[in-house]
Amino acid sequence: MAKNPTKIPVSDLRQDASATLKRVRKSKGPLIVTQRGRPAAVLLSVDAYEKGEQEREILKLLALGEREIAVGKGYDLDDVLAEADELLSKA
Repeated sequence: MAKNPTKIPVSDLRQDASATLKRVRKSKGPLIVTQRGRPAAVLLSVDAYEKGEQEREILKLLALGEREIAVGKGYDLDDVLAEADELLSKA
């Protein structure tokens, strides 16, 4: 998440949802919606959400690989790099 994400009250979102969505798409960063002064939700553009999901999938694969290595199981480096290149090319 960005260091200082933009925050808006839920009342602003209610008043002009269309403008808020345009703002989210343009900024490509998170927008925190507050309710009674406290964070209540996060809005992300679809592109930012999909990128985050791809990054999480890669991290899951890396963690799985580390666990497999720890128990003596593993794959050939060339095969792993080819699979990583395939995943990254989809991004």
